[in-house]
Amino acid sequence: MSPHHTLVLLARAGYAARGVMYLIIGIFALLAARDSSRPKDSHSSLEALFSQPFGHFLVGLVVAGLLAFAAWRVLQATRDVDHHGREFKGLVIRGGLLAGGLVNGALAFFALGLLIDGLRSSGGGQTEDLLAYLLSWKHSNLVVYLVALVPFGVGIAHFFKGWKASFEKYFEADDEVMKYVTPVSRFGLIARGVAFVEIGVLLAISGSSYQAMHPPGLKDALNALQNLPAGGVVLMVMALGLIAFSAYSFAEAAWRRINMDVPGMAQA
Repeated sequence: MSPHHTLVLLARAGYAARGVMYLIIGIFALLAARDSSRPKDSHSSLEALFSQPFGHFLVGLVVAGLLAFAAWRVLQATRDVDHHGREFKGLVIRGGLLAGGLVNGALAFFALGLLIDGLRSSGGGQTEDLLAYLLSWKHSNLVVYLVALVPFGVGIAHFFKGWKASFEKYFEADDEVMKYVTPVSRFGLIARGVAFVEIGVLLAISGSSYQAMHPPGLKDALNALQNLPAGGVVLMVMALGLIAFSAYSFAEAAWRRINMDVPGMAQA
């Protein structure tokens, strides 16, 4: 198998791993909407996966997939394999892809820590120490506002990507397949966009009172939705949206066009 084909397979495995993560998170949120659990984030979902039969093996597969996905995101950002260009809009998109690669890489290392240390999930200390250092600055609240722009921007981008169905141009599937993929993917992208915008808002609202040891994430966003009037219904819709996003990820694993325009690499 050529290096090109190997990278394509790794990229597809990465999309599938992301699908697994959001499927688990969506199921947890769906259970929470029925008052049988509380919303979980990606870390809790990995721990839950770890506790299942063959959990070590399953988490190992997710680690490999997330690392592959992180590497693919970095390639998308640095090599511009999807041809976003160097105009402002293209650079913003590529910056978001790079941020996504770093986040998925960090999540992969968290999962790797579970494999090495069992369920000792107090990891992430280095990240928290870095946050604590940044927030010790005189105007640390400004740092928080800047950080908040990242999930907020990603959320807005997801919303428009879902609304306009701009993802379709990257799929290599016939019309019969896209008839089902498109509406599910639009719903999933918009739901994930709403969640990320909410995370950005939670960060911005916290300002200087931001707690480095407990930065708001997807779990906090889902909890906030659950506390709204008719929160159970809202959370159920969001849970279905996250499950739809997992389906979108699996569809990307199967049918997305993977460009590996890397100089010096055989294409066949």
